[in-house]
Amino acid sequence: MKRDGRTLDRKTLEEIRLMAVERVREGERPSEVIAAYGFSRTTIYKWLKASSGRGKGLKALRATRGSGRPRTLTAAQERQVFRWINGRDPRQYGLDFGLWTRAIVVTLIAQTFGVRLGVTAVGALLAKLGLTPQKPLQRAYQRDAQAIERWQRESYPAIAAQAKREGADIFFWDESGFRADTVHGKTWGIRGKTPVVQRPGQRQPVSAASAVNSRGAFWFCVYQGALNAELFVELLEQMMKGRKKPVHLVLDSLPAHKKANVREYVQSTEGKLSLHFLPGYAPDLNPDELVWSHVKRTGTARRPLQAGEKLDIRIDAKRHAVQRNPKLVRSFFRAPSVAYISD
Repeated sequence: MKRDGRTLDRKTLEEIRLMAVERVREGERPSEVIAAYGFSRTTIYKWLKASSGRGKGLKALRATRGSGRPRTLTAAQERQVFRWINGRDPRQYGLDFGLWTRAIVVTLIAQTFGVRLGVTAVGALLAKLGLTPQKPLQRAYQRDAQAIERWQRESYPAIAAQAKREGADIFFWDESGFRADTVHGKTWGIRGKTPVVQRPGQRQPVSAASAVNSRGAFWFCVYQGALNAELFVELLEQMMKGRKKPVHLVLDSLPAHKKANVREYVQSTEGKLSLHFLPGYAPDLNPDELVWSHVKRTGTARRPLQAGEKLDIRIDAKRHAVQRNPKLVRSFFRAPSVAYISD
């Protein structure tokens, strides 16, 4: 039975070549030697010819590592490609697109280095550089990186130190909205036939506000309509009712949060309530955003309202479920974006 040398590893093939040629040199017939190893008859003569070359001998039969296809880009050029993509977008290089694709990298390589690569070759290059296609996080271009760094390194640590001196609680506040006719996520169905999910025809919009802290406390309320300063004061009064400890409330810079009557109410608490505002366009710094995301993913997004069911009742049930699970609330503070928080 003939043997395919391609099925053997390099070291094994090297040993067979050396042993076969040695046996022929010791007097055995080439055809018998190669037959013993199961290779084609002509193979032994190629080995004998290679080993008889001047200055080579048996060295010519030893395994060598293939050089492979020569690289099209130099190592320095490959590093440049990595720097293009890592933390930047194509618009910074004069291209009219905000997301990286292999085709865009092909274009940029051709424009910069004068080298034409195929899309598949670029994909292999990006994988080699440790770059993978991913869904990007979205950030407003008005976002101030320096203000965010100051908040994390200076502003919030100062708030935490003050709260510790006062024996106060730190809560993070946020508002959100719910609609009964919203269905998020995906489901399975037959290829080419979009599945149908039944949902209410009426929107039943409900607005809600909540406050959360790193020890697992969670306060929540619902309201109708848009938030204005008067309503915000009412919600703050509800949250502060019965509290014995001072509260430092961290929230975004929504105009309703900064009106004169809000400031008057805060002053009237005589230090019992203090407001602190997050940097603009940085919702990821607020762990309460993660609470809302959880409530929406596991609420009507997963199980649409049934006929006759009320959205505010469903939301209230989710609220109590979160309140009864301090461990879940504390878990939101372990997200990388809010790792700066410590009480």
